[in-house]
Amino acid sequence: MTDAAQHPATVTPADRAVPSPTTSPVPEAVPLGAAPRPVDGADLAARVRETLAQELGERVAGLDRATVTTVLDGADVTSARIDLSGVVVRFDGTPAAPGPGQVGAGGSVAWRPDVVRREPATLRHVRLDAHRLVVVDLPVDVTAELSGLRFDWVEGADGRVGAEPVEPSAEHPVSGHARVAVDKDGLVATVRGILAVVLLQQGITLTGLDLDLTSTGPRSATLRVDAAIKKGIFLSARVQATASVSVDADMVLAVRDVQLTSGNPLVAALLGTVKGRVDAATARDIDLGARLPEGVRLADVRLDVGQELTLTARLA
Repeated sequence: MTDAAQHPATVTPADRAVPSPTTSPVPEAVPLGAAPRPVDGADLAARVRETLAQELGERVAGLDRATVTTVLDGADVTSARIDLSGVVVRFDGTPAAPGPGQVGAGGSVAWRPDVVRREPATLRHVRLDAHRLVVVDLPVDVTAELSGLRFDWVEGADGRVGAEPVEPSAEHPVSGHARVAVDKDGLVATVRGILAVVLLQQGITLTGLDLDLTSTGPRSATLRVDAAIKKGIFLSARVQATASVSVDADMVLAVRDVQLTSGNPLVAALLGTVKGRVDAATARDIDLGARLPEGVRLADVRLDVGQELTLTARLA
């Protein structure tokens, strides 16, 4: 072990670009156990697994199936590969049963250390796989790769060490790609379940839902929703909604042709009062690239709809 590895240099704020007032807040540091920082891949991988268990707590099951592999080169992480296939994550307030070796602590408090030592580093390449990851009962197939992620190893006065992300910049951009795929019928079932709970809180019962998403191009689709609702004894109706969604070559998202209809006159009148607000909201296009940090440029995004709904994105 080198002397530099044992005694990382203290880095002053001037050694890192100071975010302007318009940039996003500095990300929270991720705690990775007792200081000093890991000096080999096996140690780092074990700490990452432990942190995942602590952060997700009772919301995750099957974390023992996950594999984490990392390779270190001094302070830098040459490569990291995380495979979450078979892991179940819940966000509906229902605790998942902890798997063998899991902490299951119900999540941990954010770590905001009083930093006494800081060492710059780069995660040169990371790959995330999940074939499949179950999220809110919906199996999701995920592949993502990123390169050039800068971070700082930080040691706190509490004796712990962690990784604090550094926002990408034009001089230090991030590149990569991601693919997310879900079963179309499974997605509809999940949306139906979530919508039923939301409407029930308003005293409305969802008695039926048909949702169809049709691809009309590599970056465009049409959405059709047909819902049957009931409120009390006397009010029942069907509500239809249609819209078109597209992303142009400049990565600007547009929602157009929104229509809300119902055969029930009372419900149709209520929809009419909502339509103005919907039109006002969809009249404002969303520049996807403008919402990203300076060093992250969205080069392409595509949506393929078949038996599966597949979303892919590529960073320049």
